[in-house]
Amino acid sequence: MALSKIGCLLAVLGLTVAGAARLEAGASDVCDGTAKGANAPPIVKPELFAYDAKADLGVQVAGTKTSGVAVVKDVTFLARVDKPGERTAAYVVAPVKPAASMAAILWIHWLGEPATTNRTQFLDEATALASRGVVSVLVDTMWAKPRWYRDRVLEDDQANYIGQAVALRRGLDLLLAQPGVDPARVAVVGHDYGAMHAALVAGVDPRPKAYVMVAATASMLDWAFFYGKKPVSRETYLAQHESISLCDHLATAKVPAFLFQFAEQDQYVTLAKAQALFAATAGRKQMMVYGGAGHEMTAPPAIRLDRTAWLVRELSLPDVR
Repeated sequence: MALSKIGCLLAVLGLTVAGAARLEAGASDVCDGTAKGANAPPIVKPELFAYDAKADLGVQVAGTKTSGVAVVKDVTFLARVDKPGERTAAYVVAPVKPAASMAAILWIHWLGEPATTNRTQFLDEATALASRGVVSVLVDTMWAKPRWYRDRVLEDDQANYIGQAVALRRGLDLLLAQPGVDPARVAVVGHDYGAMHAALVAGVDPRPKAYVMVAATASMLDWAFFYGKKPVSRETYLAQHESISLCDHLATAKVPAFLFQFAEQDQYVTLAKAQALFAATAGRKQMMVYGGAGHEMTAPPAIRLDRTAWLVRELSLPDVR
């Protein structure tokens, strides 16, 4: 069932809500825009997200700098195996003094303010976590390109979303290729579209053991038709969407732990959508809704502090107080 009214109130006050079950019949329209029936199984097609895991990453280093206890490499790599001429920019952040075994995090930015709609969004957090022995990769996504959302063609959405999810899996390849990374302690942090594409990855890639999902809505359909966009065939568009259902991917994800962070005053993600995404997710999970916060999720400071504390626990990071 969905969270109770009491549970919702506790969440808005900043307390943890955990353990909601998968949504009951009739709630799939909240997740996916179309009702599926009481006993319809989740639709996940891993073959759509398959790629050549042995393909060369083609990493090129543009520069390296030291920032406190962290070394930050500015790199590009071949994230899209199907587009060999297209290079993706990323930062690789590692401790100045690496350990023999280190946790690792893939960070996926949001679509919002132009200054942070790119790999820089979480750079401060990744640099700070290097002091706890964390290696990070922060990638640019397709929505880092100016006017990507406004200019996109709806009939290309399914292929683009799948292609981006595969590119993120390649980002995980890059992360796991870093010296000293412990493959048993890998996490993904995503905000907005970053979290929604992370949900697709969670349904088809068992390598990450923990996910932080920040201000994600329950369905790609929720943000598909802004600016008056309409598909040539709505029926075809909805049918294509079935293979990229976020709730279905999270329902089948073999991931031990999820943290969901939502904003009380989010103009893009309603509490009903937040509940639906959380309830659909399998495994151990926590949900926090922050009073006074907006979709950008930059305040209150507890948002970042809670995220860090959760990652410290789930990745068995050292206490550096």
